[in-house]
Amino acid sequence: MRYLYTLLMYLATPIIVMRLLTRGMRYGNYHQRWPERFGIFKAPELRGSIWVHAVSVGEVNAAEPLIKALRVDYPNAPLVVTTVTPTGSARVQQLFGDSVFHVYLPYDLPFSVHRFLSQVRPRLALIVETEIWPNLYFGCYRRGIPLMIVNARLSGRSLRGYAPMRALLRSALRCVRQIAAQSRTDAARYRLLGADPTQVTVSGNLKFDMPVPVGALEGGALFRQQWGHLRPVWIAASTHEGEELAVLEAHLEVLKRVPDALLLIAPRHPERFRAVEHSVRSLGFATATRSVDRVPGASHQVFLIDSMGELMPFFAASDLAFVGGSLVPIGGHNVLEPASLARPVLVGPHTFNFEEITLSLIRGGGAKRVLQSELLGAQVLDLLHDEARRKQMGCQARVVFDSERGAVGRVMKLIDRMLQE
Repeated sequence: MRYLYTLLMYLATPIIVMRLLTRGMRYGNYHQRWPERFGIFKAPELRGSIWVHAVSVGEVNAAEPLIKALRVDYPNAPLVVTTVTPTGSARVQQLFGDSVFHVYLPYDLPFSVHRFLSQVRPRLALIVETEIWPNLYFGCYRRGIPLMIVNARLSGRSLRGYAPMRALLRSALRCVRQIAAQSRTDAARYRLLGADPTQVTVSGNLKFDMPVPVGALEGGALFRQQWGHLRPVWIAASTHEGEELAVLEAHLEVLKRVPDALLLIAPRHPERFRAVEHSVRSLGFATATRSVDRVPGASHQVFLIDSMGELMPFFAASDLAFVGGSLVPIGGHNVLEPASLARPVLVGPHTFNFEEITLSLIRGGGAKRVLQSELLGAQVLDLLHDEARRKQMGCQARVVFDSERGAVGRVMKLIDRMLQE
């Protein structure tokens, strides 16, 4: 199975190169880093490094408290952080600067994996969430590099999608020393996929341990002063294609009842900023953007957050938050950011990527599910008209957030034990 998988990877290489060409048109300096995708890069002295792989922005954010704990507990070990996406790379630079060495994860081709591991030479490999690459895992196993999946999650949809490759993935998972799952459900699914049951533990979700950025609340309060402290404001965060129209239609419904309401909208992917701005303006909204106007004025109805890494102060400035990727079958995004700021949360029906967290918030009273996009406007209006309920939901969201903390400490104990062995 692995030989067949590797052959298919080689046959797919021309398609991979075409994808690199396409992405290079979207991101200015992307062409300069193509060789990294094949394990070709210049690295400083990294012998004995600790390597953390986080595929994109969400995983980098989840890994942030763990990486900071590793820097404290292992100050002499070089830290390597890999991502797959340019936005993930930008987030690593924003959070850690030059204190870590960043490189793109190579494609899962044997020669690329060999070059990568020869350069990085890790004493420990930590894979965040769901990335299972057979050649990479076998490469670590052959070199005696202990491999651990942290914050491990596996949706029912992914488990079903892996069915044709289950034999190959079972072999790959047997190269893993430890799987620290987010929840009992995730742990059970990894066992069904073929992981050794004795090496699967439940450690909780690292995202509950994420720090509230310094100045987020103060920044939110400053925004409120600039656009009007009493003005009703809601945010639609991490939206995808197919969701923005539903959000804008909901805002039209809100404006009929609350004429001074302001919508903050933050698309998930930066390459879609311009298209979303065009959609907003074409519907006739008085629009401002973060890149041009910095903050909305009193006459603006929609504010487009066309920047990365700035969501927290905007969450803090909002009365309630809708978290995207959930009205369309993407699987949802991180509901913990608004919850950590005691903001009530709305989500759509598709939250399988954050199933346990979302259910915890809903059961705890800090979040509410919108079953159809047509109902979003009514749900937003209900909360905007009921300040007491908003405050109650926000407090309950924060209680759930606080009660689930501690995953970083549990994962660090597993790491300490593995490195001692």
